[in-house]
Amino acid sequence: QRTHIGSVEHREADGNRILVGYAAVFERIANIGSYFKEKIAPGAFSDAIQGDIRALVNHDSGRVIGRSKSGTLRLSEDGTGLRVEIDVPDTTDGNDLWVLVERGDISGMSFGFRVTKETWDETGDVPVRTIEKLELFEVSATAFPAYDDTTIGVRSLEEWRSARQTEPEADPK
Repeated sequence: QRTHIGSVEHREADGNRILVGYAAVFERIANIGSYFKEKIAPGAFSDAIQGDIRALVNHDSGRVIGRSKSGTLRLSEDGTGLRVEIDVPDTTDGNDLWVLVERGDISGMSFGFRVTKETWDETGDVPVRTIEKLELFEVSATAFPAYDDTTIGVRSLEEWRSARQTEPEADPK
């Protein structure tokens, strides 16, 4: 599991609440303990996001807040990283998460995965692993992300629609 800290966006309109952010940002270094550093290459998620992925709170499989198969979780890979959009449910976990993100208490994301292709650079003092492909199991809103550049925030449906009309097309890599 890897986590990323950053701003989270949340939007609400007509009772529809959407969390938007990045569960991973490409080419950013994360320290994995004191053992090695890690970064994610562009394209690492391209195949992985085709599966049935869950959105969770703090990697807890008992706290599901979205799912790609049901359409309540939308994942895409763009020039920045793994973009996440979650339709927040009207449940205890969904409502609590919405408030915590809105307050800024939770501002990062993470993801659960298994590496399927990697390269290592051992020329420096600390080895650096580059994840080139992976199997993705879940994305999570979390207070302690491993990758500092991840983000999550609240967005209303109206803001989401407006942003989708003005955002550049995703990088087709």
